[in-house]
Amino acid sequence: MKNLLATIGRFYYQTYLPFKDKVIYRLTHNRLLRSTHTDLVIFGKINVAITNRRRESVVGLAFILLWIIGYLVFALYPVFYTLYLSFFNVFLDGRALRLEFVGIGNYQAAFLQDPYFVDVLVNYTLELILNVPVTIVFALIIAMLINQNVRGRGVWRTIFFLPVIISSGPVIAELMNQGATTLPSIANYTFIDMILNNIGTFLSNPLQALFEQILLVLWFAGIQILILLAGLQKIDKSIYEAAQIDGASPWESFWKITLPSIMPLIAVSIIYTVVSMSVFSLNAVVVYIRHTMYGLATSDLTTGYGYSATMAWIYFLVMAIIIGIFIGIISLRGRLKQ
Repeated sequence: MKNLLATIGRFYYQTYLPFKDKVIYRLTHNRLLRSTHTDLVIFGKINVAITNRRRESVVGLAFILLWIIGYLVFALYPVFYTLYLSFFNVFLDGRALRLEFVGIGNYQAAFLQDPYFVDVLVNYTLELILNVPVTIVFALIIAMLINQNVRGRGVWRTIFFLPVIISSGPVIAELMNQGATTLPSIANYTFIDMILNNIGTFLSNPLQALFEQILLVLWFAGIQILILLAGLQKIDKSIYEAAQIDGASPWESFWKITLPSIMPLIAVSIIYTVVSMSVFSLNAVVVYIRHTMYGLATSDLTTGYGYSATMAWIYFLVMAIIIGIFIGIISLRGRLKQ
């Protein structure tokens, strides 16, 4: 064992360190780049001062460089490649893709020829507009309850976070098939039917979907509960004590202290909710786009990767607009209060 350690030590000091120093010297002392303790000379003409801040920035960039490369190669490039494909009809020719340029033809087909896509997108958008406030309000209520001085707060956090862990595609699909994501007794409430029968199909369909899948909507609140709980725990308790001394009620303390303090986290929760619901593998739009890509949705329309990429980008833009609307409403409310 001692001989092995001595061999490793000799290799490290006599071979590895000299080789490393030589490589570093060659990389920092050549015609392209020359480095000193205080300056960095590029091409022998451009002189860049090396400060502590720049040195720390380079070190930080080196730590995340691998992630940046992975993101550019495996995430950003495929995203923009789908945008490129959306202007083509894509055919599989053996192992290669054969592209036929159609310009904005796929976008015109999505809005003018496809008899289902617009309806599916509009219905899901209305459902999302209803589901997001319900999810955020539920998450805020649960976060405020858990934030109280009650026993077993860690257990309650785990219970409300469990759906996030088990809500994978196959598991949630089986639970939906068994009716575990809805409340069977909700059909017994006649006031719900009265509401649905008097507001028109434009709003009744999203509301009915909300009532039927209310538990599924609340399952998406696990991460938001933790985000809002972290924000609530950062609020100084002395502020509430001062407000109570001044005669503020709990309701007034909520609107004047709690809500403004966690408003940035509510914005983050809204963005996360929209994104998580939009990329959910079982929502109607994603299912329709996936079936269209494989030619399972309709037989009389353009199918394949190009048309599916077009619908995916339209879906992305609609979701981005919805996020902008929600964040705009929150920002406008904050400005009006100021």
